[in-house]
Amino acid sequence: MAELIASIAASRGDDPALIDEFGVTTWSQLDERTNRLVNALRGLGLSDGDTVALMSSNRREFFEVFAASGHGSWIVVPVNWHWVADELAYVIENSGAAAVIVDERFVDVAAAARRDPRTAACAHWIVIGDGGGDLADDYTSYEELVAAASPAEPERQGMGGPMFYTSGTTGFPKGVRTSLIQIGVTPALMQLISGSFTEMLGLPVGGVTFLSGPAYHSAQWVFSMFPLLAGGTIVMRHHFDAREMLELIDDLGVTNVHLVPTQFIRLLKLPDEVRRSFDGSSLREVYHGAAPCSSAVKRQMLEWWGPIVHEYYGGTEGGFLSLIRGEDWLGKPGSLGRPLDSVEMRILDDGHQPVPVGTSGQIWFRSKLGSDFEYHDDPTKTAQAHLDGWGTLGDIGYFDADGHLFMSDRKIDMVISGGVNIYPAEIEGVLVAHPAVADAAVFGIPDDEMGEQVKAVVELTVGYAASDDLAAELIAHVREHLAGYKAPRSVDFVEQLLRQETGKLYKRLLRDPYWEGTGRSI
Repeated sequence: MAELIASIAASRGDDPALIDEFGVTTWSQLDERTNRLVNALRGLGLSDGDTVALMSSNRREFFEVFAASGHGSWIVVPVNWHWVADELAYVIENSGAAAVIVDERFVDVAAAARRDPRTAACAHWIVIGDGGGDLADDYTSYEELVAAASPAEPERQGMGGPMFYTSGTTGFPKGVRTSLIQIGVTPALMQLISGSFTEMLGLPVGGVTFLSGPAYHSAQWVFSMFPLLAGGTIVMRHHFDAREMLELIDDLGVTNVHLVPTQFIRLLKLPDEVRRSFDGSSLREVYHGAAPCSSAVKRQMLEWWGPIVHEYYGGTEGGFLSLIRGEDWLGKPGSLGRPLDSVEMRILDDGHQPVPVGTSGQIWFRSKLGSDFEYHDDPTKTAQAHLDGWGTLGDIGYFDADGHLFMSDRKIDMVISGGVNIYPAEIEGVLVAHPAVADAAVFGIPDDEMGEQVKAVVELTVGYAASDDLAAELIAHVREHLAGYKAPRSVDFVEQLLRQETGKLYKRLLRDPYWEGTGRSI
C-alpha cells in the first residue's frame, strides 16, 4: 500500500488527502508519515501478521495506522470508542494484540484496561495526542514515535487490513476475518479492491468523501478508506452535527457520503431556513444502510436531495450484498434492491429448503468471487453462520416476483439503534449480575429517531420492590460494565418472566405489544 500511496502522492502531492478538526494532511505528508509509522512499528518489533488494537476518534492518525498496516502486513482492530475498560481488555486479549494505539480522548479507559491481567501480554501502548490521564507517565507518544523514524520507503511491503469485532447472541464480541485480507500479499490487491468498490458505487475518482460516523464501524471504514485509496480526499469529524455537515459539503465540495437513517432524521429536523440554504450541488452519491429506514423518511430525503440517495444491504461478515438506487426505490418502496452481480442470494425456511416468491425465510448469501468470512478463534460460531458454503447474517426476508429483496424480521436476537448493532444477551448477562435481578429480558422497542431503543424487563429477587430509583440503579449498573449506548433507556418490572422448557424466553410476547400499530416489526 505504500507503493499505492506513493503513486498517488506523486501526482497529488500538495492536494489534501485528509481533513480533520485539527487541519489538513496533504498526500505528500500522508506518504511520509505512513512510511515513518511503518518503520517505527517495525522498530518496536512488530512482525508480519501481528495485531494492533486502535481506539481512535475520526482523525488523520486513524487512517495513517491503516495505511501502515498495508505496508507492514499487520491486522488492525478498530475499537469502538464507547467501550469501557472491561470490553477493551477482552478484545485486546482475544485478538492477541501486540500493540495498542489509543486516542488521548480515551486514555483513561486504556489505562484501566492496561491494569487488567488479560492485557499483560500486550507490550506496546501508544497514545495519539498529548496524552494525560492515568497513562501520563507510562506510554509512548505516537507523534514522537513517528517523528523519530525514518521516512524511507519501507522494505518488504505486504498487505494487512482490518478485523472488525461484532458482538453476538452469546454476548461476547467476535472478530470477523475475511478471506479478502491476505497477510503479506502485494498492496496491488488493495488497490484493485478499492478501485472496484468505487467503480461499483459510482463514486467519483478523486472525489471528496465526508466521514459522518465512527470509522471503527465497518461500513464507515469501507466508505472512507476505499475512496481514499482510490485517490480521493476524506473530510471527517469526530461527532455528527447535521448543520455543520451541510456547511462542510458546500464549502469543501463533498461528492459522496454514507449516512444512517438516524442522521437522515436529524437532517430533516433542521430549521427550514437551514435546509433552504443548503446548495448540495457537489453531491453525487449518498448511500445508507446499517439499519432499516422508514419509507416516509426515505421519501423526504429523495424529495430534498434528489435520486442520489441509494440503499444497500450487507454486513461486516458478507460485505455489500444488494443495492437499490434512489430512482428505482421510488418504484419499489421498502426494497433493499437486487443482489449484486458478484453475489448469490437465496431464501430458505427453517428446514433449509427454498421458499416460494413472496414467502419470508432466512437470507443466505455466497460470493461468486470466492471470498468468505470466519469468526476469529471460534469455529463453532463460524459453522453456525454457514450452510454448505453459504453464509447468513441471521436476517429474515423475501424476494418479490421481480427479484427485489425485502427485509421482514431478524432471526437473531438483536437491536439496531441509530445504525448500531446491540445484542441483548450481553446486556442481560450484566443485569442478572445485580443482586436485585432474578431474571431479565432485553429487546428493542420503536424509537422515531433512533429506529429502536433498548428496553429491559426485569424479574426481581425476593426482598426488592419495583421503583423508579431501582430502575435508574439498574441502568447505571449496565453503564458501569458496558458502553453507554447499550444501556436500557427504560426498565419495566414483572412478577415472572416466562421461559420455554429449553430455557428460552418468550421474548416475542414481551416485545410485540410495543410494535402494534407502527406498521413495522424492526
